[in-house]
Amino acid sequence: MTSSYPDNVTPLFGAPRQKPVKPTTDGGKPAGKRPPRGYRGEKLDQNIAHFVRVLRRTGLRLGPAATLDCVEACRTVDIGSRAEFYHALSSCLVKQPEDRMVFDQTFHIFWRNPRLMEKMRDLLLPSLTRESERDADEEPTSRRVDEALGSDKAPEPETADDESIEIDMSMTSSNTELLQSTDFQMMSAAEIAEAERAIDSMVLALPMRPSRRFSAAPSHGRLSFKRTLRRMSRQAGMPLPVYEQRLQKPRPIVVICDISGSMERYSRMFLRFAHALTQRRGTVHSFLFGTRLTNVTRQMKDRDPDAALRTVSRYVEDWSGGTRISSALQGFNRDWSRRVLGQGAVVLLITDGLDRDEDGDLDFEIDRLHRSCSQLLWLNPLLRFDGFEPRSGGVQTMLPHVDGFLPAHSLDSIRQLSEVIDRAPATGHHMESLVSWQHRLHDILEEQIASGAPS
Repeated sequence: MTSSYPDNVTPLFGAPRQKPVKPTTDGGKPAGKRPPRGYRGEKLDQNIAHFVRVLRRTGLRLGPAATLDCVEACRTVDIGSRAEFYHALSSCLVKQPEDRMVFDQTFHIFWRNPRLMEKMRDLLLPSLTRESERDADEEPTSRRVDEALGSDKAPEPETADDESIEIDMSMTSSNTELLQSTDFQMMSAAEIAEAERAIDSMVLALPMRPSRRFSAAPSHGRLSFKRTLRRMSRQAGMPLPVYEQRLQKPRPIVVICDISGSMERYSRMFLRFAHALTQRRGTVHSFLFGTRLTNVTRQMKDRDPDAALRTVSRYVEDWSGGTRISSALQGFNRDWSRRVLGQGAVVLLITDGLDRDEDGDLDFEIDRLHRSCSQLLWLNPLLRFDGFEPRSGGVQTMLPHVDGFLPAHSLDSIRQLSEVIDRAPATGHHMESLVSWQHRLHDILEEQIASGAPS
């Protein structure tokens, strides 16, 4: 029976082992036929090199040394065991916590079906069909993996010149606008890189606060007696009034970002945004939390955003873990609040509000945080859904204590946030969108009380 495996992929899992050839008694060459081509592991190095190239196209930063490391690691394990083979490759190729999801998807697609070329042709079905049948719980990076595996596809049939020009013009004019509203979880590797460059190049205006110092004003402001007397001494006693106005200083910004498993898709982009804020020479403090609170302000001061995020990923231990919002806020209020929330600080709380901390007092901690800062803005990626309602316990507890409730899933939401923090926060100020959310929360609580359901 002939083997059905193509030449570019060697069957690793499920392929029968070759029977050992019995040696002859006279010490000559082994008796029996020569083992057929395509035995297990014959083209392992070529397959691993192809696999690394696919991962590199998904956005993972892998060099030629990674391929050599994988080949050496696979020689020390039983490649017939899928678990050993998986861990051998992951130990050499997964450098950062956020790379684990991409690696897992690529591994299961690449090594699951030996007919790789047929698998890649299946991935090239129209995107509208895939998106319409996409499950809500599907991993967000599947498009990056599909795009990387589909990059070796055969060239499409040529079309007429006038038709291609017309299509290219329409797509070019809408690419930028489409990227602004695309959800981060639906972006390909190239779109994520373009979005990161767009965040780095954003003109971010820091919120300002009035300072205690004054500077001379040309023709308006309050009268400065000290500057007026000083001018009179130089003008032979002639009283020429000098005006002054209060200086403006940037407000401190405190970013508290959730890096749990449910927020992994969006935490990296908002860490990029926090890095861009830090490079604006303002006072920006960055904190990350999953099951514990970690201060990464010093790590975010690196001018290279990629190097800063790599340092953060190595420094934080609870990446993609559980969510303990109340414990994280308790640690922040106890250890950091008085040090970083002075001078009218603005707090950006980035989380979906799905708290798993049963022992914490979330209502007390979020209220204390709100009273300690000048403005508390809550950024929730769940607002990307049109049917989202504040029905979870964490959302219902936190919503009454914030000054703004904004989406956090696209470049448009980041630009909207930049415009919001540019405004000077006023005491008791609430955004118009927040008022509608609070009204909806009030109606939901009344429904729960009437039905006897626990709030």
